Amino acid sequence: MAYEERTYRNYVKADDLVKFEVIEKETDLLILAEQNLYDKALAFTLKYRIDLETYILTDHKFLETLTPHRVQYSAPPIARAMADAARKAKVGPMAAVAGAMAEFVGRDLRQFTDEIIVENGGDIFLKINRPRKVGVFAGPSPFSGKIALEVDPRPEPFSVCQTEAVVIIAKSAPLAAAAATAIVNEVKEIADIEKGLKLAKKIRGLDGVLIIKGDQMGALGKVKIVPL
Repeated sequence: MAYEERTYRNYVKADDLVKFEVIEKETDLLILAEQNLYDKALAFTLKYRIDLETYILTDHKFLETLTPHRVQYSAPPIARAMADAARKAKVGPMAAVAGAMAEFVGRDLRQFTDEIIVENGGDIFLKINRPRKVGVFAGPSPFSGKIALEVDPRPEPFSVCQTEAVVIIAKSAPLAAAAATAIVNEVKEIADIEKGLKLAKKIRGLDGVLIIKGDQMGALGKVKIVPL
C-alpha cells in the first residue's frame, strides 16, 4: 500500500491536548491526548497489527474479499470486529481496518487519558469532554476544507469516519469505516446522493451521514455542519 501524505493534518488544532503520531508500516495514527503516550500507543499498535497479520496467514480470504466474510473460531477480537462491521455494511472486512485500528488503540489508551482522539486515514475514534470540529475534505468539491462537523461529548466513545466525500458518525469506528466504503461505492455522481442516503438507512448502527458530490450534499441523522 503506497503512503499518501496526509496534508489535512496541517489543519488539526487542539491546543488543550498533546498531539503526536505513531507510524508502523501502513498504520499511520495521529493521536491527541492529555499527555504524550507515544510508547504505549506504539505498543498497542504493534499488538493489533501482529494480531491481524498472524490471523491473515491462516485466512487469506479475509484480506482479499470485497464481500462479507465469516472469520475462523481462532480470529482475534480486532478481526471479529472488522468482520462484523463488514457484514452489516455488505463489504469486505478490510474496509473496516483503519477504523478498527483507531478504535482498538484508542480504547486501550483511555486508561491513561480522560480525553483521546485517534485518527487513522480519515477514520477517527473520539472520547471528548468538549465540542470539537471535524474538518471535511471532499476532493475537488467547493465544500472541501470549508466546512466541518461539530460533534458534542458523549458518555461513551464514538467515531467519525470519512472515505472520500462520505462522512459517517457512529458508536463503532469499524462500522463507520465499512459503511463509508459501502456508500462511496454507490455514489458515482450527484444524482446518486439520494441512493447513498437510502443505503445508509439500511445499515443499522449509524448516527449520522453526510454525502458530498461536486457542489451538492445530502445528510441524515445527527449531523451539525459548521464553517471550518
